[in-house]
Amino acid sequence: MPSHILKQSAAPARVTHQSLERGMNILEAVAAIGGSISLAEIARRTGLHRSTAHHLLQTLVSLDYLRQDPSTRGYELGSKLFQITGQTWTPEQLGVIAEPLIAELAAHTGEGASVAVYRDGIVRLVAKREADGPVRVVQNIGAHRPIHATAIAKAIVAFLPAPELTALLAKIKFERFTPRTIMNRADLEAELRRIRTSGFAIDDEEHVEGIRCIATPVFAYNGQVMASICTVGAKSRMTRQKLNDLRVPMQEFARTLSERLGWSQSGGVKRSA
Repeated sequence: MPSHILKQSAAPARVTHQSLERGMNILEAVAAIGGSISLAEIARRTGLHRSTAHHLLQTLVSLDYLRQDPSTRGYELGSKLFQITGQTWTPEQLGVIAEPLIAELAAHTGEGASVAVYRDGIVRLVAKREADGPVRVVQNIGAHRPIHATAIAKAIVAFLPAPELTALLAKIKFERFTPRTIMNRADLEAELRRIRTSGFAIDDEEHVEGIRCIATPVFAYNGQVMASICTVGAKSRMTRQKLNDLRVPMQEFARTLSERLGWSQSGGVKRSA
């Protein structure tokens, strides 16, 4: 056999699948942004023609590696990447994902809306939308929410795994904010049991006098609670009847956000004991 043929066959073949390489470049471009990115910006960052980038983007969306926001048409990381890596969204990423939903929620209710996440014993806001009109409840991104006194915090911690919840309850300092603030562990545990049964939490002037809130938990692809979504307003508008009427819509909005994080009804919810 000629030596030049032997030499050629011994050299490892380097095969590059062009579409796969381009798709990975797109994923890296979206991940680098940490939020939503437009088709034009993806094409610019990857050097791809817009039509090529669009075709690859639609494939990645169909496979759940990316998600396209129906209102802005921007692209963001989908749930599949987090499922296969066992990772989860950063608070900032979750805030970006939640923004269109809470804007819709605020428009639906006429009240303020917000989303909070739980990390290392702390609940903090990552997205908000204030109500239109002269009366508003001011909410600040990054603000911490007391676990025993706010619906947005109680809606999360009620669904923590039992060992984590037990450890958290042992550390809570029951600061009084209003005459209606829960001030002991036994009462808080009873409230959390009610929340697990009903699926929603209420703050009836427990944190700020004259303010009422209702919140529902948000779950990730692994069934673990990750965040909560809340509607907040003045007591004069957030009547007990309105709180009752908001239960179903709030759970629907929370379910939509959970689904965007990869949660599915078949996967269920991992509740604490």
